[in-house]
This record gives sequence, C-alpha cells and structure tokens, in this order.
Amino acid sequence: MTSEDRHNRANRAGAEGMPALRARSSIDRRRFLVRGLQAGGLAMFGGPLLAACGSESGSTASSGSSASGSKGFGELTLRLSWIKNVEFAGSYIADSKGYYTDEGFSKATLIGGGPSATPMETDVVTKKALVGISAPDITGAAIVKGAPLKIIGAQYQKNPFCIMSMAKDPITKPEDMYGKKIGVQASNESVWAAFVKAAKLDASKITKVPVQFDPLPLTQGTVDGWFSFVTNEPNALRLKGFEVETFLLADVGYPLVSEAYIVRQDTIDKQRDLLKAFLRAEIRGWKDSIADPALGAKLAAETYGKGLGLTTEEQTLESKDQNKLILTADTKKNGLFTVTQELIEENIQTLKYGGVDITAEKLFDLSLLEEVYKEDPSLI
Repeated sequence: MTSEDRHNRANRAGAEGMPALRARSSIDRRRFLVRGLQAGGLAMFGGPLLAACGSESGSTASSGSSASGSKGFGELTLRLSWIKNVEFAGSYIADSKGYYTDEGFSKATLIGGGPSATPMETDVVTKKALVGISAPDITGAAIVKGAPLKIIGAQYQKNPFCIMSMAKDPITKPEDMYGKKIGVQASNESVWAAFVKAAKLDASKITKVPVQFDPLPLTQGTVDGWFSFVTNEPNALRLKGFEVETFLLADVGYPLVSEAYIVRQDTIDKQRDLLKAFLRAEIRGWKDSIADPALGAKLAAETYGKGLGLTTEEQTLESKDQNKLILTADTKKNGLFTVTQELIEENIQTLKYGGVDITAEKLFDLSLLEEVYKEDPSLI
C-alpha cells in the first residue's frame, strides 16, 4: 500500500501540472510512509526477526573488528531512514570530510532506505547496520514486540509534522481546523489520530479528507489544510510561487523527537567506545551542516543523492528548516542529539496517545552522549 502511494503520488505530480513536485517533495516525503507502520506494521517484528534477536550469527556487516577502546573499529554501517536526501546532511559531511575515519572507522557505508527497503529496526536487529535512524513511535513499537533496541540520541528535537494552509486563509492553531477540511493521507491516520487525542480536539468538528501526497488540492481550495512535513511540501510550494502558512504539531500538544539514532542493546553494553566515536563524528558533521545549510544540500543533490532528481536550491531550503528542529535552546546548552528528561517524559506520554505503552528506561539510553560531552565539552 505505502509503496503504491508513493509511486502514484510521483506520477500524479507530473500529470496534474506540478512537475517540480515530482523531483522535490514526492521523493522526500518519507515518514508519511514509515509512520503508517506504527499501527499496522507491528507484526513485522514477530517471527523471523525476533528469532534473529538472540543469535549472533548471520551478521552481514562489520560493526567493529577490534575490542572496544581501540581505534580500529572497522567499517561503519549506518542505515538511513529514507533515500539519500538532505535529511542526512550531517552524515554526508562527516563522511566527505573524513570525520568517521578520524574516529577510527576504516570507512563508512550509508545505507539508503525507500519504499521497498526493510524497516530500519530490522536492519539494526539483524546486524546489517550498526546504527539506524528512526523515530520513537516506530522503535518503541518494535521494542514492545521484543526488539533489543535503544535510542541513544535524536537529531530532531521537534517533530517535523505540521498542518499547512494557504497564507490567504491561514490555519495557525489546532482550533482553527474546526469547520475546515483537512487533507490527511491514509498512511498517516495513526499520527493524525494520536495528534487529535494529544491536542484534545473534537474530531467531529473537523472534516478529514482522504488525500494522497501531492498538495495540489490545497492550492486549488479543495481542502483548507494539509498534513505535511514542515521541511518538504511547504518549500516545494513556495518554490512554485505559493504563499503558505504552517504550524508544527510539536508546538501544540504533540512533542516527539525524530531522526533518532537506534542501536542494539548489546552494542551499548560491549562497544561503547565505538558508539561514542560514531556520535563524535556525527556531532561534527551536523555542526558543520548547521553552520552552512547549503553544504549538505549540495552533497545530497550532487553526490549522495545524485540521480534522485534533487535540486540544491530546494534541498538548501529543507536544510535551513530542519536546522530549526535540531538546534534548540536545550541542544545549544547540552549539545546536539541530547534530549532533556522533561522532553523524554513528554515523548512517553505522546507515544501512549498513539497506542505505544513503554517506559523511558526501555526506550532511551543517553548515557553515551553524556560521556561524549563530558569527555570533550568543546563539542557542545
């Protein structure tokens, strides 16, 4: 279902008079696909995957050939949560500038995702990847089903989901949706439902309209609002000359970090130095991305995501917007990827609205980041 949605969306973008969206937002809009796994895809963590959890055999990628504490960590395998767009700018920079090799890795392999890719959690559990990038709702659901995973840091301190509207008739807060038509994609139903509960909205006062992913109906007035990522569709429409308004779900009752680093529990237990080396390289890469949003955008469009139809112009806009989700007052004070205890507790409550009942201790382990910043405060 989800892969068909994405392919259909790309086809419609060209057929309905907005070809630029095909090269920009249609391939960038990934978590609309992934988030839908929360409610309907939990079965993917049963059977063969759980059987692999207890086995050390069958690893298809090196996660460090020497003992923890050495500088010969071997090859780093990082599983990205979607195609190689600017969402992973910091990793591209860390790779291209040699930050991974500086930290003792022989090379870095960035594994892209996509509609037909296996879930990120599966690749980490089965050791195809040392580290994966995912989200608390997906990882939390996997842990509840038995996956031996933990989140060790989060790039986005604010969830990127937003409600987009046209600037001439703006929707600036949840209650503004009352009496309006809001376009919501089928694969995002679980997130929408959780948000309605979290924001304590009266769903009967909102007309939810089933839509796909091309936001053309919003520009034509077919709907009044659009379920979106703040980094993607809004920028695609702006480049087409449309003026739009957005508000983040994270600011109105749906706090949930995103782009979270996930690893196996036994990797935390046995290879702490390796993971800390990885985090140091990522921190350096993302600090560079924040300082120069165009740097990672250019790498995405011209190198790592070459051939995907990305443009440096649109990717730079996305890079600037995602930096606002990454750099907050708390991360300025405590360091990138850190999550405060208050935000962790808010995340746990938000997950419950979506049907994922898990404790903070089972989902998060930020001790590695604490050690990294304690050992080298200059990284903050």
